[in-house]
Amino acid sequence: MAARNCSRALALALALALALALASAQRAPSAVLELGDADFDYHATEHETLLVTFYAPWCAHCNKLAPDFSRAASVLSGSVQLAKVDCSVHSNTCSRFGATAFPTMKIFRNGEDSGSYDGPRTADGMVHYMKKRAGPNSVFLKTEKDLEVFINHSEPSIIGIFPGSNSAVLAEYLKVAALLRDQFRLAHSTDPSVGRKYGVHSQGVVLQRPPRLSSRFEENFVFSEILKTTEIPRFIREQLHGLCPHLTLENRDRLRVRDLMTVHYDLDYQLNPRGSAYWRNRVMRVVSQYASRGLSFAVANQKDFLSELEADFGLGVADGAEFPVVTIRTKLGYKYTMREEFTRDGKSLQRFLEDYFAGRLKPFIKSQPIPENNNAPVKVVVAESFQQIVLRPDVDVLIQFHSESCSHCKRLQPLYTALAHKLSSDPHILVTKMDAAANDVPVGFHVQGFPTFYFVPAGGKDQPIRYEGGRELNDFLQFLRRESTHQLQTRDEL
Repeated sequence: MAARNCSRALALALALALALALASAQRAPSAVLELGDADFDYHATEHETLLVTFYAPWCAHCNKLAPDFSRAASVLSGSVQLAKVDCSVHSNTCSRFGATAFPTMKIFRNGEDSGSYDGPRTADGMVHYMKKRAGPNSVFLKTEKDLEVFINHSEPSIIGIFPGSNSAVLAEYLKVAALLRDQFRLAHSTDPSVGRKYGVHSQGVVLQRPPRLSSRFEENFVFSEILKTTEIPRFIREQLHGLCPHLTLENRDRLRVRDLMTVHYDLDYQLNPRGSAYWRNRVMRVVSQYASRGLSFAVANQKDFLSELEADFGLGVADGAEFPVVTIRTKLGYKYTMREEFTRDGKSLQRFLEDYFAGRLKPFIKSQPIPENNNAPVKVVVAESFQQIVLRPDVDVLIQFHSESCSHCKRLQPLYTALAHKLSSDPHILVTKMDAAANDVPVGFHVQGFPTFYFVPAGGKDQPIRYEGGRELNDFLQFLRRESTHQLQTRDEL
């Protein structure tokens, strides 16, 4: 009996402890602010950076987001405040900020709507994204030491220098900073003496490139007196990278908007700063002669781009190769590689550039082998045979760009084969396909998903027509009857 009473008492004690723990958890304050119509503006202005999710209790996506949002709020506590607004109750606030779909996430700075949040929706992703966006749009620099600390960074720095805090031009600069803060590091000073070493006497904008990219072949900073709102972004973009920037996985899309030559080698400014600068200086000595020829230049860590060098340029680059590897990729998609070994005197690079500008280089084309037997109703096209088959001037061609891993392509294949068989007796049209994952897609054909279809008419090979119709046999036939340059002949019509 005593043992039974003891067990019952222990169970009651455990139940009581659990109840207390749950009650405590329920009373624990959340790191997420709950805002509404009455207090949104008041609380929003108290926070330099505020991430707000506008939600509805019945929204499944909102409920899925809530735990990650709460965890991110706890981690970011003290640097970035997170808040939420229940739009089923506080419709006025949600309507003011255009929250009509849920969840809608927005960033506010000092109470002002700074734009939509377009980052990850996991806790770690939100923390990483918002840490980069915490703080002011433009960092205020009081002294020259503040300036030196700010520019000693791996990314470029933009600094506005102004004669005083009441400057009208400063107000314009800060507007620009609000628009560009997610792309660039910006700061400003209201003491012209801070910018004296850069030649600033009154006001202007200084663009300082990363110290690691200092070189005797160009100044590491650029100064401009241009301070108009519309001209500052253009000045930054034109001067940001300099003659030969460091291409990374993060900035490659920005740098590749132009024709770009890249020199790949064992570049590592942390572990190998001297070797990194050694090869870059040899590159800059040569390319400085071609700075105005319409080709941009960059250096890159070879290891970061090994898979790209192999897949896009056919280069089986050995890990830790002794000499740099040089490639050119144009904005139209043409690719070239320097086959000669990179020489320390730069002569081989100079010959490569001379051949490029003279049009003597043959573009590299990734291609599967041309099939020995191509007698099936659907003709197989590879990059090397594209000119001979698809661009034949005397025939219409329907081409399917596909991938071997594409399930939609596989399901469509019987129908596409039936279409080819139905048209196989017509000498004026070819039904073809090309594996776009294993072959370079020619310029003029925009392929983002699979399958993608184009019709390339006889006499209009420079104006391919994208097929956007249905996926039934009659859909294809109706399209071809409408677009063909001749009267379409099918097997049942012969």
